[in-house]
Amino acid sequence: PFFINRGGLPVDEPTWERMWRHVGRIHPEGARVAQRIRGAADLPKIPIPSVPVFQPTTPIPERLEAVQRYIRELQYNHTGTQFFEIKKSRPLTGLMDLAKEMTKEALPIKCLEAVILGIYLTNNITTLDRFPISFKTHFSGNYFRHIVLGVNFGGRYGALGISRREELMYKAPVFRTLSELIFDFEEAYRRCWHTLKKVKLGHCISHDPHSVEQIEWKHSILDLDKLTREDFRKELERHARDMRLKIGKGTGPPSPTKDRKKDVSSPQRGQASPHRRNSRGDRRPSGEKKPADSKAMPDLNGYQIRV
Repeated sequence: PFFINRGGLPVDEPTWERMWRHVGRIHPEGARVAQRIRGAADLPKIPIPSVPVFQPTTPIPERLEAVQRYIRELQYNHTGTQFFEIKKSRPLTGLMDLAKEMTKEALPIKCLEAVILGIYLTNNITTLDRFPISFKTHFSGNYFRHIVLGVNFGGRYGALGISRREELMYKAPVFRTLSELIFDFEEAYRRCWHTLKKVKLGHCISHDPHSVEQIEWKHSILDLDKLTREDFRKELERHARDMRLKIGKGTGPPSPTKDRKKDVSSPQRGQASPHRRNSRGDRRPSGEKKPADSKAMPDLNGYQIRV
């Protein structure tokens, strides 16, 4: 029998045995252990975590704990190889398809994959607001990046995710303000000897798994080197207020169909600045019910043809 070495060249069995003897000096039972594992026919199957299923009466905090437990059971990927390619520019529906694939493969994941899974597993919790939180830290001359899924339920903030560090992933929704949540992460980083440099906050994510919109990953970018402590807190609360206002208007996260709004509204309202047009659309979501004049109809039909 022949074997292949690292250079791709065949080696005969005695050479292979010499290689095993070399391994044996480091691990005397290595060759025997390897052969025993390869020849075993009764090895137990690797357990695959079960995707959590909720009853309608299950409280939201319990659902979040179950989602986090599932993410934790997949385990952190220490292999150095990312098993799933995630492009942040993909539409939400594509990312949800990828999340579904993750649940089937049940492979170890990293922080960005955990965020996508968290979105997928909480889509049916419509009273839960979800938004991405990214961190950039400095330690021992190097910069490190991490991301979690921020959540807001009943005016209380928390987070879902995965990390090598227990204190840098799950946060129960008990924080009264967004700044309290971020400061808790900052303190956790400090205990790991990391210095928090930047925080990036996205807007709320749609609950529609078939939405073609893109996730807004960095609506607010806060550089701690340029902000005082009080300014940092104010910027965090301003972002939280912006999210509440956007949800209060009933618009949710940024729509992928801004071009459609422009085409539909322009025949009725005439030319206007983009800001004013979007603002009016936000204030009057039922504007499409307004009867359109006969001149506007050809443009509407033309748009439908383009779709």
